[in-house]
Amino acid sequence: MANETIFPYEHEGLELITCVIQRGKADKIAKSAIEAGAGGATIFYARGMGIRERLGLLGLAIVPEKEVIMIISSKATTPKIFDAIVKAAHLEVPGMGVAYVTPITAVAGIFSAQPSKEQK
Repeated sequence: MANETIFPYEHEGLELITCVIQRGKADKIAKSAIEAGAGGATIFYARGMGIRERLGLLGLAIVPEKEVIMIISSKATTPKIFDAIVKAAHLEVPGMGVAYVTPITAVAGIFSAQPSKEQK
């Protein structure tokens, strides 16, 4: 029992898309991601620090209250979903937010819609 891992569900076909944006914009961005193929999204509130002071010197008002969107997607659908998020969030504009993709190497609690051989 001592050699058992806590996360026995290794997975290499999934990625986590994370987007941190200004508060009040997450619903629109998540809906764009779902239209692009995301199965769903988790949204929560956060507070940012640091960048506000630097961008404030440029005359940009950066609100510290943020929303974070997290989406698990397959590697095949990640580019389309990521592009939809970047477009909907206007991430090409400084101070609008940030999005990034992280590989998922282990997962629990996510099940495919099709039953496995054991479930049939």
